[in-house]
Amino acid sequence: MIGPAPDPAPALGLPASPAPLVPDVRRIAVLRANGLGDYVVAEPALAALHAAYPNAEVTLLGARHHVALLEGRPSPVDRIVPVPLVPGVRVGPDPDASEDEVEAWCAERRAEGYDLAVQMHGGGRNSNKLLLRLGARVTVGAGTPDAPRPDRWVPYWPYQHDTIRWLEVAAAAGATPTRVEPRVAVTDADLEASHAVVPPGDAPLLVVHPGATDARRCYPEERLGAVAQDLADRGARVVVAGGPSEAERVERVVAGMRTPPETAVGTLDLPALVGLLSRATVVLGNDSGPRHLAAAVGTPTVAVFTYANLADVAPLTRVWHRVLVSWHGGCQVCGRRVLEGWCGHGASATHDVDVAEVREAAVDLWEQAMIT
Repeated sequence: MIGPAPDPAPALGLPASPAPLVPDVRRIAVLRANGLGDYVVAEPALAALHAAYPNAEVTLLGARHHVALLEGRPSPVDRIVPVPLVPGVRVGPDPDASEDEVEAWCAERRAEGYDLAVQMHGGGRNSNKLLLRLGARVTVGAGTPDAPRPDRWVPYWPYQHDTIRWLEVAAAAGATPTRVEPRVAVTDADLEASHAVVPPGDAPLLVVHPGATDARRCYPEERLGAVAQDLADRGARVVVAGGPSEAERVERVVAGMRTPPETAVGTLDLPALVGLLSRATVVLGNDSGPRHLAAAVGTPTVAVFTYANLADVAPLTRVWHRVLVSWHGGCQVCGRRVLEGWCGHGASATHDVDVAEVREAAVDLWEQAMIT
């Protein structure tokens, strides 16, 4: 086990003296096969690894949407290899991959000859098992007490922020942390793609994104519409954006406004979404991948979180980000709290946050952004 470093890193409070570098590293694999927001919060750790091993190829063992996000974009990742839907590691609605499919994929990875394999995917009960099948010369990762141990490991405890968690894992791999704020580069192609959906204009842009992977994280849409109307009254050009499955949520936001906003439903691929988020003066929504992307491209955000996600993925800074918290985090239908398990209703668990709080935070941030 890698113990705590003796001195804090200046201004970061992170290990100043990481574990020794692994010698002769040419190929690094990083297992992080989950959501868009999950990639974003781990990006500082990936950047630290890339800086520590500048001559090594960094392969992200990720999800298919990571290809759409990162291909052709400057990032700490040189290559993306999608991970099959491994039970306990999987992301996506399709059936689990068979053991034969998983073994064939692992054999391909072993043939690539990784010198270093790093697990940034969770507590390790399932992800460390997969990591250890890759045949890397040295393995590093987080681990719960009952998880298989990589060669170098750090304890996995709940209620630690994921950005800090994965920076500690990177430090165990020999990488010195350099920053805590995630970054995603914006390209000319992103901006061009967004202009095709939302044409440029002179008015400052408010992007409202009412969706989230987990429906319990969705703040009531009519209330988001009411807050958006307050900013429209202050001169905002409002665009309500969502994926193909979020059309009803977008419609409910629109219903909460007096001034009809522009909408973009199912028309934004990932490059266009990145471009649109980067053009916004403020992004309003929930704890979601697009909120993480917005922050990573430098856009101020206002979002509502459940208590369950506040500790591990909320913004680490508050100058340009406002966080509203449901401290109860219970289903709007049955009251079951988020950490008590899935109740099946798919209803909001942030409904107890007063819209006046969201309005106050949004107006405050909007006015601050307009001044600067």
